[in-house]
Amino acid sequence: MNILILDAQGGGLGRQLVASVKKEFPEVGITAVGTNTLATSNMLKAGADHGATGENAVAVGCRKADLIIGPVGIAIADSMYGEITPAMAAAVGQSDAKKLLIPMNQCNNIIVGVKNVSMSDMIGTVIGMLRDEIMKS
Repeated sequence: MNILILDAQGGGLGRQLVASVKKEFPEVGITAVGTNTLATSNMLKAGADHGATGENAVAVGCRKADLIIGPVGIAIADSMYGEITPAMAAAVGQSDAKKLLIPMNQCNNIIVGVKNVSMSDMIGTVIGMLRDEIMKS
């Protein structure tokens, strides 16, 4: 299974996701794609197998991924303080990969009905969903 973890800004969420996924599923391949070099670098430091940066890396990564994980903003053009370009959001949205999108009520994108849950709880939920997906394949 090829997992793409996509993040922006400082890559803090992506870093936590990479570390958690690698700890739970060390055999799974993770490609970390950041909208900037800092985000990519932090995900690589956390143990991602491959890393790339920028709009074209998002497009290529989304085509090759079986599963995409990241904050919900990766599918919304101009979100994350403008770091997600329309082409990036389209690549995520048009990908055939299953998407595990983490609700983040930031940058004027409010997910109605989402309770204020800690980041570690959300990552735990992602790991549980990923476990289910890996068992299916």
